[in-house]
Amino acid sequence: MKRIYLAVILLICAQAATAQFYKTDTARGFDRSRLMVGGSFGAGFGDYTLVNISPIIGYRFSPMFAAGVALNAQLSWEKLRGYDGEIYARYNYNMFGGGLWGRFYPIPQLFLQAQPEYNSIGEKFRDYAPDPPVTTKTRYGAPALLLGGGYAQPIGMGNSAFVIMILYDVLQDERSPYRNRPVISAGVNVGF
Repeated sequence: MKRIYLAVILLICAQAATAQFYKTDTARGFDRSRLMVGGSFGAGFGDYTLVNISPIIGYRFSPMFAAGVALNAQLSWEKLRGYDGEIYARYNYNMFGGGLWGRFYPIPQLFLQAQPEYNSIGEKFRDYAPDPPVTTKTRYGAPALLLGGGYAQPIGMGNSAFVIMILYDVLQDERSPYRNRPVISAGVNVGF
């Protein structure tokens, strides 16, 4: 319990120390320093291999609002093994898509996010048990509406920040790639 209190105190102190993180001038027109570029990258290797690249680009319209475009690319390969260690099937999965995102910052480092997106998903299953092996391929589209929030911790000089967030697909379409689970991600936004 003491750790939770310590974490909350540290977050409040970090928020107070960086309250002037973003420019608050009222100049009109495009300001390059308000651009946000970032995203996340993930990878895991083994019998189940996963590569995920999710870049974003956006613009901080005011201290309270930011919006932009997000892209998704996820590839995975899985080897299914029997008790003897032999591979009896392979499963490949790919997802490509993207959408828009918007953030509302009620406090300089805490934000609420909405991200409607559309993903094209391809699946391939190869079963080696029958002779000859059987391959099944499917491709379908899946809409999603991710809602949630996160925390942006400023790093270094300028508008760069480490971002961690939790989102949930509220549409829960039966083809949703998020499968009724929260999406927890961490990444870096780099300001110019």
